[in-house]
Order: sequence, then C-alpha cells, then structure tokens
Amino acid sequence: METSNKSNLETPLCSNQPTNQEFEAQTLDQWCCISEDVAEETKKQLWLAGPLIAVSLLQYSLQMISIMFVGHLGNLPLSGASLGNSFASVTGYSVLLGMGSALETLCGQAYGAKQYHMLGVHTQRAIIVLLGLSIPLSFIWFYTSNILIAFGQNHEISSQAGIFNRWMIPGLFAYAIIQCLNRFLQTQNNVFPMLITSGITTLVHVVFCLVFVFEYEFGIKGAALAISLSYWVNVFMLVIYINSSTACASTWIGVSKEALNDVLSFLKLALASAVMICLEYWSFEMVVLLSGLLPNPQLETSVLSISLNTCWMVYTISVGLGGAISTRVSNELGCGNAQGAVLALRVMIVIAIVEGIAILSVTILVRNVWGKLYSNEDEVIKYVAKMMPLLALSDFLDGFQCVLSGSARGCGWQNVCAFINLGAYYVVGIPCAILFAFVFNIGGMGLWMGIICGLSVQGIALITVNACTNWDREARKAVHVNQKTEVMT
Repeated sequence: METSNKSNLETPLCSNQPTNQEFEAQTLDQWCCISEDVAEETKKQLWLAGPLIAVSLLQYSLQMISIMFVGHLGNLPLSGASLGNSFASVTGYSVLLGMGSALETLCGQAYGAKQYHMLGVHTQRAIIVLLGLSIPLSFIWFYTSNILIAFGQNHEISSQAGIFNRWMIPGLFAYAIIQCLNRFLQTQNNVFPMLITSGITTLVHVVFCLVFVFEYEFGIKGAALAISLSYWVNVFMLVIYINSSTACASTWIGVSKEALNDVLSFLKLALASAVMICLEYWSFEMVVLLSGLLPNPQLETSVLSISLNTCWMVYTISVGLGGAISTRVSNELGCGNAQGAVLALRVMIVIAIVEGIAILSVTILVRNVWGKLYSNEDEVIKYVAKMMPLLALSDFLDGFQCVLSGSARGCGWQNVCAFINLGAYYVVGIPCAILFAFVFNIGGMGLWMGIICGLSVQGIALITVNACTNWDREARKAVHVNQKTEVMT
C-alpha cells in the first residue's frame, strides 16, 4: 500500500503538464520571439526616423541659410530678416505645420487599414484647406511691419522684417502643399524620396541665395525670394514623383471629388493639431520676447536667441522620432493591431532615452565652446556656457515628449494634447519663467527654467495618458472609423 501511495503521489496530476525542461524551453522560445519582434520594430523605426530627421533638418535650414546670407549685408538687414522670420514662424509656418500633422492620424490609420486610395483623398482635402488658410495668413505677412510697429518694435527693423516677409508670401502656399505631401509619403513608410527632394532643394537654395542676394543685388528681398522659389522647387519634385512612381500607384489615383466631402471633420482635427503644435512653439518664442524686459536686455536677448536656435536645431531630431512613432502607431491601429502599437511605443521610448542621453552629454561637453560659434564677446560666451546644462535638460525632456506627442497624433488625441500643452506651458511654464526671472532675479536662466517646468508637466501628463490607455479600444475605434469612411466613399 505504501508503495502504491507513493507511486500515486509521484504521478503527474495532468498528462499535459510540462516538465521543468519543457517549461524552460517554452520560456526561451517566448523570449526569442519577443527579441525578434523588438529587433524588427527597432529596424522599422530607425529606417523611418533617420530620413525624417534629415528631412526636418534640411527644410529648417532653408530659412537659416537665407538669414546667414543676409548677415553679410549688415546688422540692420540681419535684424530685420531674423525678426521677420520669427514672426513668420509664429503666424504662418507653425500653423500650417500643425494643421498638416492631422494627416499623420488620417493617412496613417487608412494605410494600416489597407484603404490605400483614402490617402490621396485625405491629402487632397488637406491641400485644399491649407491653401485656403494660407490666404488670410498671407495678409498677416503683408502687414508684418505695421503689426510689429504697433507692438512697439523698432521702426527700421520692422520695416526690413516687413519687406522680408512680403517676398516670402509665394513660398507660404508652397509650404502648405509640402506639409501635406510629406505626410502622404511618411505615413506609407516612403521617406527616402522626401530626403532626396529636400537635399536637392537645399543645394538649389544656396544657388538661389548666391544669385539673388549677391549677383543681382536684391539684398534682403533676394534672400526671401530664394526661400519662396526653393519651396516651389520642392513641391514640383514631390508632385512629379508621386504622379510617376509605382510606389504611389495605389495611394494616389488622381484628383478626386471625394476630397470636397467631409471637410469639416478634417478641419476639426486639423485645428486641434494646430493648437497642439502652436501652443508649444509659441511658448519658446515668448521666452525670447520676455528676455527683452530683463536688465541688460541686449545680452539676455542674444543668449536666449542662441539658446532657442540651438534648441530648434536639436528639435529636428525629436521631430524625426515623433514622425516615426506617429506613423508606426497609426499604421498598427489602422489594421487593428493594438499590441503592435504598444510595442512600437515602448521601442521608441527606449530609442528616445538613448538619443536624449547622447544629446545631453554632447551639449554639456561643448558648453564652453558653443558660444564662440555665435559671438566673440567673452560675456556672451560665458553666459551661453552657463545656459548649456539647462539646454541639455530641456533637450532631453523635449525629445521624450516629442515621442509621446507623436504617439498621440497617431491615435488622434490632438484635442487632449492641446489641453495638456495649454496647461503645461501657459498655466505652469510661462508663469514659472516670469517668477524665476523677475521675482527671484535669476534672469535668462530663470526663463529657461520655466520652460523646463512646462516640459516636465507636459511629459508627466503624456505618460499618464499613455499609461491609462486601453489600446484594444483604440484599435477597435480606428478600425471602426476607417470602415465608416469606406462606406461613406
């Protein structure tokens, strides 16, 4: 009996229960599958992000190249072009960039749902809306000098800024089209044509600047005209590629009357996208304006302008990462793959952290020499060196929030992000900047500390939103929206 009982105790309760060796083998297989998925996702995102970072940097460089050419004409044209470009970014470029980003949601999810023809329809609808919006924006640019003078800016500098912006008006319409066509290609993971056309445009732009600024001596007008013509060159190349490439054969089937339908729905999402982007962009510009109210405003404004230019240059990397994750999340949700969207977000967060640490380290290492690239004055160089650690921290936080914001755009959460940005920058960031700079007398560094507070709140809010998200529900919602759109068309 004892032998029989012992034998029964040693008998497995279920014949299908795995042994320790089998369990370890299954666990190893699962980890291998996860590792393969992560490696494949990382490859996809780097393949997307690399060209997108380059495209962002190249397109941003057009305005900077023109200003560098104007800098050789004297201080007054340089001040006017810089002020005009800043005004143009606030009142035009950032608005069109924000509205165009609505296509990251619409085209990305449509592509994931394999409703390929809808990419062309969404893009044409966006072009119509953005071109229509460019008309009132062009009037604002036309009266740039009057607006700046009304806000108390120097008359001579404002006059030069007005001339610069008037000659950039033709490029405003081209910029609107570029935002739409770039998103059209980006959301179908076709980014290398954008890289090639942007690279060619940049080279052509340098030639335009040489010819118009120095050869024909158009001065500040020539620098602005070069920007306008360069944007149209980019549009021309993208249109030729999209209409002739087999890669776009299923997504661009020609001009469609469907683009005139459901414009209000697109406008609703596009306005939320614009508010989301503009609230963040404008807060950084506001910090530079506030620096003019500090003691020794010439020093403070110079250093804050250097800081902002440095921030925007690094920001092009974050924009590339944000565009990549937006595409991946929208594609996965569009085909109903919630777990794929979550994996994409987790992989990109790791990439953003690694990139942020690298940028932070480089920024701190070059802190004592960075100011020398912009000025020969010891006072400016030393002040920039003191600012660089704060810039390093803000660049790290900015890169992290760009990834989370990109994921939000892929899901279509622009309304939520608009409220987050409003609270982060205008309830926390700007008031903290004023408190640190003017009450605690920390000066320009205090202004940038306020921006860091805003970035921190924004990051925490976006982390909370993503952590509390029911991704299965988001996938079902994306599939439902695309099915409804398909029925309507």
